[in-house]
Amino acid sequence: MLHTVNKSPFESSAMETCFRFLESGDPVLFIEDGVYAVQSGNKFSPVMKSLLEKNPVFALCPDLDARGISVITEGVERVDYEGFVGLVEEHQVNSWF
Repeated sequence: MLHTVNKSPFESSAMETCFRFLESGDPVLFIEDGVYAVQSGNKFSPVMKSLLEKNPVFALCPDLDARGISVITEGVERVDYEGFVGLVEEHQVNSWF
């Protein structure tokens, strides 16, 4: 199952709630303000590194660019809209708002 998170972890518990339901191997895609979670060097970096041990993690490039985020946690894969669509086609989606 693909999990999408669109809220900033600085302002919402959506990411934490998502993590409680993750199974090993489930991909997680951060979109909209959710991309703040993958910014390198913030308080969520250790959480992202731990997540990456069991789950693939993605961040939507246009949302990173719109927020001026150029450096992300190592291992997080940037995807464009085509990559987003590909993930949605491959997996059932659970969105966390």
